[in-house]
Amino acid sequence: MLDLEIIKQQCRIELDETEEDALLETYATAARRLIENKTGRNLYATPGEIPTDGDERALVLDDDITTAMLLLINHWYENRGAVIVGSISSPLPMAVESLIGPYQYFNV
Repeated sequence: MLDLEIIKQQCRIELDETEEDALLETYATAARRLIENKTGRNLYATPGEIPTDGDERALVLDDDITTAMLLLINHWYENRGAVIVGSISSPLPMAVESLIGPYQYFNV
């Protein structure tokens, strides 16, 4: 969903370095799924990807969602363990929550 080039720029990895590409792609998939789960929405890269019969929970990738995904990917890349020793930990970086919060789907 996100180009590897923009992910590498966020993580400050040279574009010609390829040894961690698979890991970065895994993080990108995990970031997408996390955002989908947290918002209750189905994420699409473009409006053209939304099924023709519609999807009331459709969310098209925009700058806010892209930024949230990049922050998550970079966080996971820099902190490869489940716990950061010697630091205050949080379940999800606050900036990510702020970026994706307005997109939450509420079934009323």
